[in-house]
Formats: sequence, structure tokens, C-alpha cells
Amino acid sequence: MAQTTASTQEKPARRDPAQLAKLFLRYAVLILLTVVFIAPLLWMLSTSLKPLPQTTQFPPSWIPQEFSVQGYSTILTTSSQTPVPRWFVNSLVAATAHAALVLVTASMAAYALARMNFRGKNILFAGIIATLFVPQFVFLMPNYLIVDYFGWLDTLLAVIVPGAAGAFGVFFLRQFFLSLPKELEEAALIDGANRYQIFFRIILPLSRAPLATLAVLSFLVNWNDFLWPVYVLFSPQNLTLPPGLSILNESYNVKYNVIMAGGVIASIPVLLLYLFAQRYIIEGVSRSGLKG
Repeated sequence: MAQTTASTQEKPARRDPAQLAKLFLRYAVLILLTVVFIAPLLWMLSTSLKPLPQTTQFPPSWIPQEFSVQGYSTILTTSSQTPVPRWFVNSLVAATAHAALVLVTASMAAYALARMNFRGKNILFAGIIATLFVPQFVFLMPNYLIVDYFGWLDTLLAVIVPGAAGAFGVFFLRQFFLSLPKELEEAALIDGANRYQIFFRIILPLSRAPLATLAVLSFLVNWNDFLWPVYVLFSPQNLTLPPGLSILNESYNVKYNVIMAGGVIASIPVLLLYLFAQRYIIEGVSRSGLKG
């Protein structure tokens, strides 16, 4: 009798068919979304490894009939007009510096708006948020005149500094700072800490996830920016990757393997950055924006 009871208890519980159907549907949707997002990357990689005639053949093939690194050799061949490695370094420096500058300006402004009381704070915050609804093209000419006034045209400062005090970063971090318990700051004030010490020693260490999320988003925005660098960067040596890769298109003969090879090279830092900061991004998005 005891053996029968034990064997009965060891049997796994059967799942409800409705639960199995929901689980199957969930995984099917996830697989479909994965294919939708991964397919363009795989096609880009496949096209970059094809000889030029195969890139335009019909019907197209996912797997190259003949593998070729002609696109990569063309991309990495340095010349005075197409220094692709130099463009890569310029983009990396500009995007990294821009992300760091965004963290500095946004974190300080967000903390002041979340924790300090001063006259006109709500009006100031409303004005900052209102800029999110203004098309970025409207700021093109004012930013150009400012950059020209400081003598930053055709330098990396022209793509690093403008936009470093954007409204999104302030809003994003302010929402997170509001979710932190005030008791931490009150205890630090009782112990004699000032606002700067509280900010640098308490608030920032607790904000690693949203700071990492904002850094990644800011890096991506600057890394992928095409329109603004076209207006402010003129010399081939000072270009970043997006406007630089567009130069590789010939007027009447588009080399798709070269373009796709450039896309693969441009995607590598973004993918590595996301893999490194994935945990912080998920945590930062889940904890920010929940409290207004």
C-alpha cells in the first residue's frame, strides 16, 4: 500500500490543455518575433559574403553559392576619400563621449527636478517635456548656428555636444529617482552629508540600471545619426560611419556587398554593447517610468 502511494505521488501532474495551448502560442509568437528581428541581420551578413553578381540575382539565395570577402576588402581598403577605419573610430569616440555627456547632464537635472524644491520647478519640467513633441528637424538650423559660433564645424565636437541635454534622459532618470525612498537621503542628511555627497555616494550607485540603459540608448542615437553629421562634417577624415558609408555608393552601380559589409561592421559595437548591458536595460526599463 505504501509503495502504491509513493508511486502515485511520483507521477508528474498533468497540465491543463488550455495552459499547454497558451504556452505553445506564447513560444510561437516569440519564435516569430525572433525570426522577424534576426532575418534582416542574417540577410545582411549573407549578402556581405557574396560576390557582386550574386547580390542582384533572382531568385535570391540566403546561402551564398560562392563565398567572397570582396565587400570587406573594399571597405577596409583605406584611401584619402574613403578611410572607413577612421570613420569607425570617429563614430566610436563621438558616440561614447556623447553618451557620457548625456549621463552627466541628465542625471543632475533629473535629480534636481525629482528631489529639490524651488520656484517654478513644475513649469520648468513641463517645458522640458514639451520639447519631446517638437520635431528634431526644427532644431537643425539653431544648432548649426550655435556650432558655427563656437567654431566646432567639421570637428567631432559638433556631433558630441548638441543633443547632450535632451529631454528624454531627464524624464527617464527623474522617474527612477522618484521611486527611490526618501528615507535614504534623510538619513544621510542627519549624518551630515550635503546634496552633492548624497547624489554621488547614494543616488548614483543605486541608479546603475537606468544609467546603463540611458547610456546605451544615447550611444545608439549618436551612432546611427546620419542627417546631423552630413550638415556639420565636411572633410572625409572627420566623417562618422553613417554619412561615410553613403559615399561608397556609386552613382550608377550600387555595390550591395560593400554596403552590407559596412552594415555588418557598423552593427558589431551595437550588438556587443547590448549583450553587455542587456541585464541593466531590462532592469532599468522595468523600474523607470512607473511613478509620476
